[in-house]
Amino acid sequence: MATSDTKLAVTPNAVRRIRVLREKEGRPLGNLRMRIVAGGCSGMQYRMDLVETPRPTDFVVSHDDVKVFVDPKSMTYLHDSVLDYEEDLLGGQFKILNPNAKTSCSCGLSFTV
Repeated sequence: MATSDTKLAVTPNAVRRIRVLREKEGRPLGNLRMRIVAGGCSGMQYRMDLVETPRPTDFVVSHDDVKVFVDPKSMTYLHDSVLDYEEDLLGGQFKILNPNAKTSCSCGLSFTV
């Protein structure tokens, strides 16, 4: 398990939303796992799950009591990215500001590098 405080930034809004998800799901020890998988309209897409523990090779980004776990392969695509959470009149969603993405779809969930 590698720790990382510089490869992926997590905004206070994202941290708050992860805490809300913990409460909604009844998983007080839940943390966010981020990964990149093939698919989506641009070729690669973000996936997020609430999990309790990291895998042995995961990067762990800590913010107070909240952690974000990222596998090494996904971290190569997420390097220097920012995980945020935004709300508007239609609802809310996690948003990844990824400087490595050359293009991304309008929904913000898939990208190309």
